[in-house]
Amino acid sequence: MAYKSSSVETLGQSLLKVDELHTHYRIRGGQVVKAVGGISFEIGANEALAIVGESGCGKSTVAHTIMGLLPPNAWRVKGKVVFEGRLDLAKASEDVLRRVRFKEISMIFQGCMNMLNPLVKIENQISELILLHDRDVSKEEAVGRSRKLLEMVGLPVHKGRDYPHQLSGGQKQRIAIAMAIALEPKLIIADEPFTALDVMVQAQLIELLNEIRKRIKGSFMLITHDINVISELCSKILVMYAGKMMEYGDLEEVIKSPMHPYTAGLLGAMPSIDGSVSDCRSIPGFPPSLVNPPLGCRFHPRCQHRCSLCEREEPQLVEISKGHYVGCPQLAKR
Repeated sequence: MAYKSSSVETLGQSLLKVDELHTHYRIRGGQVVKAVGGISFEIGANEALAIVGESGCGKSTVAHTIMGLLPPNAWRVKGKVVFEGRLDLAKASEDVLRRVRFKEISMIFQGCMNMLNPLVKIENQISELILLHDRDVSKEEAVGRSRKLLEMVGLPVHKGRDYPHQLSGGQKQRIAIAMAIALEPKLIIADEPFTALDVMVQAQLIELLNEIRKRIKGSFMLITHDINVISELCSKILVMYAGKMMEYGDLEEVIKSPMHPYTAGLLGAMPSIDGSVSDCRSIPGFPPSLVNPPLGCRFHPRCQHRCSLCEREEPQLVEISKGHYVGCPQLAKR
């Protein structure tokens, strides 16, 4: 029997629990972009969650809200982002967040070149991060640790004496991974870590991330629009559309039995090695403006199964089986 809930019900203490998170931006002319609207999920110890959806759906905003790295025009953040049951990151001061970043929660940023200082050698950038959080380590020890990290991510030690412009895209991404694991954080957030990389480099980095997760026994949150890569890294999935949750649950169950039309549409648009080109079906229409999103279910203008209920009622999350939640007005009425 399905039951209705405004947020995801959780049992016990999670490493990270996000509850009814809303993040809005104020843009030119005073308009408000409702980038994230009521997202709830949890990540347990040594667990991996994928957040998927089309570009502009709010995935990266969720990550930046967790890290406290929102731009100056972030106008309002509501809800809770509770880390280890002790710290609400949504309300934490900048001083507290600075102590948490990279030491307890780290991030592999989209476009890793933007996080590397072009004027500083790679091993010095990694050692500076270590020294910032560990005052008992000498500079020589920090450099030594940075070189070991380079070896761990599959780069020769001499690359540490290079500047960022001397590295390939795949090598820069490995540096970003090295910096993310330098202090063995409890949670690593990866924001589109495979963008603009060729298939062979993607495969190598997926294998590397799996090895690192096992070694440091950390939890993982992967943000991507490519469903093909998540099965190699994650056990849970959250599907977002236009700032809202569409579906959330065990990865295998959601992939095998998608209950929301948007999830089914994403999977239908994914190419298969065994299928023909004609088997791929795009979702008709375009994502809505988040300045003035549609009433009711935000996906209803593009949904082939919509009814009048979808156009007027904001969907509630419904647990259709243990841990499998769907935000669909029609399911909520069952």
